Amino acid sequence: MMASPTATESETKRSTTVRAGEASGDRIRLSVYDMLIGLVYTPRTFFYRETLDGEALRASLSRTLLNFPMVSGRMKRDPDGRLSVLCDDSGVRFIETHTSEPMPDHGPHHTAKKGINRYLSQVNPLQVVDGDTPLFTVKLTHMKGGGSVLGVSMNHAVADGSAYMRFMESWSKEHRGLGYPAPGHDRGIIDALAAPVAGDARPDNDHFTVTKRGRKSAYVARILLSSIAKVTTMVTTRFTAAELATMKDAAMADLAGTERWVSTNDALTAHLWKVLGALRDRPDTSVEKLGLLADFRAFGGGAVPDGYWGNTVTNTRPGMSAAELRARPLGEVAMAVRAGYAENTEEKIRQETAFLCAEYEAGRLKRILPTMTLDKFENTIVINNWSKLPFYSLDFGAGTPFWYDVPALPTPWTVLIAPTPADEPGGRDVHMAVPRALVQTLQKQSWTDRFHCYADSGEASALTFGSPKAGG
Repeated sequence: MMASPTATESETKRSTTVRAGEASGDRIRLSVYDMLIGLVYTPRTFFYRETLDGEALRASLSRTLLNFPMVSGRMKRDPDGRLSVLCDDSGVRFIETHTSEPMPDHGPHHTAKKGINRYLSQVNPLQVVDGDTPLFTVKLTHMKGGGSVLGVSMNHAVADGSAYMRFMESWSKEHRGLGYPAPGHDRGIIDALAAPVAGDARPDNDHFTVTKRGRKSAYVARILLSSIAKVTTMVTTRFTAAELATMKDAAMADLAGTERWVSTNDALTAHLWKVLGALRDRPDTSVEKLGLLADFRAFGGGAVPDGYWGNTVTNTRPGMSAAELRARPLGEVAMAVRAGYAENTEEKIRQETAFLCAEYEAGRLKRILPTMTLDKFENTIVINNWSKLPFYSLDFGAGTPFWYDVPALPTPWTVLIAPTPADEPGGRDVHMAVPRALVQTLQKQSWTDRFHCYADSGEASALTFGSPKAGG
């Protein structure tokens, strides 16, 4: 292991740079999907009952970086203006610290969102390009009396949520001496998606907007202002496996005799859309859109291998009037959700990639935003379903996490669906960013009853209200 202590080292805090120990020197140019994301970091925290071994973690991380050279590289700007990652093994930041506080009993009724930044090593995204700024950071916090919090942050331009968790899972397996598939980093795979349709590429796209000059800046400013003004509050609740089974049965009953089928996730997504739509209480004729994020590796006809490591997220936006959303039964709304995901065909992905490549060549990629992102303040609820990601499979020699959490989200009407821990398998933890002005309404028992109308009597999970985005 290559771990170089820095000047920031004491009995309670130690900062090191972890390296693989060898550098390929490859320069990997980012794909249009990588560059579309921007240089923001994605933070995640994992809470363990038992204390993790920092020295062993650094050693296994070093070995894992051999297979993920982009993670220990640095972001560079090429002469033509495109961004690349130089795989020079400059390393990742690893901070290990101790605190005088005991491990909180976190869970859906006591989230970690308030004060979560204490468990993360912060990075300024404005200093990433052509700077000595790590693309991945680790902060290991040991709690008084035992237990550890593993806080990690990865630059979103190198990996989306699925790729991020593939790295974490690989690190976990490396730590335990288990094998795992080597990732693929060839961004040429993404460019090749556009080739068959490049001559017929459409000049516009249903799911991405080329903003007018100044509109993207205005949107970013609105997010920052919303953060400062604390306009959103995170609401968390748990749906048990039994509750979800009842919910799916209800959706399937609505479809009886039609030979149509929906999944548990379709039913849950539809249920959340209906309840949040009722909370929004928009006029009957208003259009309600649902932003659905999806990994297009599953829809690319094998053109993008499962082992590809990078950004492969697309989106669709099914919609209906507010009156329809209120009136249609759960099963019908779940079918609309399923149809939304089904829009992600190989042809759609190729056309989308060709559009983004053409916009890059025209110098307009920086002005593009997903349309659903622009509309989150207006008519769109965005749902990101992470329920199949291995948050609770990360065993670094001391068992799996008992809780996983992320910081509060800055934009309203954004929903994250996560799996539940090993001791409550098959459920879903739902994290929702809602306007702060609606918190008093949501605190009424009637809204807990709406969210958990499929739970057995007395078993409904309460709604937990976290700190506003800017509350730290």
